Amino acid sequence: MATALSFATRARAPWLLTSGALALAGFFGWQLYGPAASGDPIATSLAAFEKSNRLTVFSAQLVTLVDAHDERGFGLLKSKQVAVIPARVDYTLDLSQLDARRFSWDESARRLTVTLPPLQVSKPNLDEAKARYIASGVWITGDAQAKLTRDNTIVAEGEANKQAANPALIALARGAAKQAVAQNLGVPLKVAGYSNVSVDVRFDAE
Repeated sequence: MATALSFATRARAPWLLTSGALALAGFFGWQLYGPAASGDPIATSLAAFEKSNRLTVFSAQLVTLVDAHDERGFGLLKSKQVAVIPARVDYTLDLSQLDARRFSWDESARRLTVTLPPLQVSKPNLDEAKARYIASGVWITGDAQAKLTRDNTIVAEGEANKQAANPALIALARGAAKQAVAQNLGVPLKVAGYSNVSVDVRFDAE
């Protein structure tokens, strides 16, 4: 049975939660040194995204605490393994979904509105090299040990998925996505000659 670490605990320990990849991975760099895009602000913004398919906006380092049980020899050989397994999940945007319908331009307000597709959460990357295991039992066979470890890996992945869906983490990832897109879209817009433009970034259903 998995035992979840509370989000409050993870929030107090900076090494359990890190913000990563807030920049747009450098794919706006060509806009700084290449020719200015022509057309309206929407066309300029689409040009800024056309070279990339996926953007990682946030990464979370999680810790899962799980346990597994094994029973053999008609119930005479019982064993248990407790595992602490670090995991990482990435929150990404599928930039291929950003077409013209997700951009709107208010000329009077000089405001570009971008509606982002839902964030996608990666499969947890379990760092089993750094995992810690504590086994207990009168006699643990090699097969039992291997099964306990496999079972804990499966449970740890499910536990990491649950932690990744924590509303507080989702909110942090969404905030990072909005900030990154808003800040970096300002660069190609200025290069294209659109000054004093505000960028309003939101997600579907907001």
